[in-house]
Amino acid sequence: MFWKFIQIKVKMKDLRQLLDLLGDEKDSLLNHVCTKITKEHIHFPNPNHIETHFLQSNRKAQSIRSLTQLYNHGRLSNTGYLSILPVDQGIEHTAGSSFSPNPIYFDPENIVKLALEAGCNAVASTMGGLAMLSRKYAHKIPFVVKINHNELLTYPNKYDQIMFGSVRDAWNMGAVAVGATVYFGSAESDRQIIEVAKAFEQAHNLGMATILWCYSRNDAFLKDGVDYNTAADITGQANYLGVSIQADIIKQKLPTNNGGFTAIKFAKSSPDMYTKLASDHPIDLCRYQVLNCYSGRISMINSGGESKGENDLAQAIKTAVINKRAGGAGMIMGRKAFQRPFSEGVELIHAVQEIYLDKEVSIA
Repeated sequence: MFWKFIQIKVKMKDLRQLLDLLGDEKDSLLNHVCTKITKEHIHFPNPNHIETHFLQSNRKAQSIRSLTQLYNHGRLSNTGYLSILPVDQGIEHTAGSSFSPNPIYFDPENIVKLALEAGCNAVASTMGGLAMLSRKYAHKIPFVVKINHNELLTYPNKYDQIMFGSVRDAWNMGAVAVGATVYFGSAESDRQIIEVAKAFEQAHNLGMATILWCYSRNDAFLKDGVDYNTAADITGQANYLGVSIQADIIKQKLPTNNGGFTAIKFAKSSPDMYTKLASDHPIDLCRYQVLNCYSGRISMINSGGESKGENDLAQAIKTAVINKRAGGAGMIMGRKAFQRPFSEGVELIHAVQEIYLDKEVSIA
């Protein structure tokens, strides 16, 4: 082969070996007890999630069936947890940049095959990519069609989510859900919220489920060298806006800090947000995100983030432990999996799934 793969050696380990990858943070992450928002105040993922939280909602029977298909597929079936393979980076980050480490993924069939082999709950990708394969695979694994994207070909680059396809086209290809992104905090966020809210209403009317990539994006949120786009208070409020437009699942980046509202001096905040509702511990920060998803009635999955090579497995395990112990419902991991040889991508996804399957990694 004329290309060079990003090489890491990922071998399936038992859970104890995987948890050893947490290093010096192992004790803090595995033994932390949330005393700010205790577990009694959170609805945690469980096999009865659909019956407990959606049967009493306004979702149609067909949407509940679609959600059931998502939760009941793959290695995490019937656990309340989700492992989704997302590959929309061909648009969001350019195809050449995203797939150069492993050019087999220029062919969207290999994206679907990776999700199947890894036992994912669903595959999330672009309208065009999934449309090419819908008759062959839509009945074998749940399709989540991403209907909007940030195209990166305009010069100078701009960052705005625009519609690439329709909900009805996604429904016609057999997709069980649509996914969309809103850049909360951006100058274009008002239009994006309106567009996505209308799209989610149509999806529910057609009997589909909805997943929102609930991201904060504003250059002004970088202050004094700190990026508050991933602050717990800002991302938590983004989550609350996301569930308010009836997202059935929220995808959010793991929080890296807190105090964005006070540092940037905007919106509204209370000192209790930073003392009574959270500490600076990563599990407490993540729990604040879950709290803003109607106290966990709406599942929140965290992003796997970019691939950085050798350290990817350790970082993925850390994210999974934080998410699960905080009350999150899983991970949506793309680049760490597809920017490496196929078999290694499968093993990495399996390793993360083991965290959610093991009862010893408990709710904090």
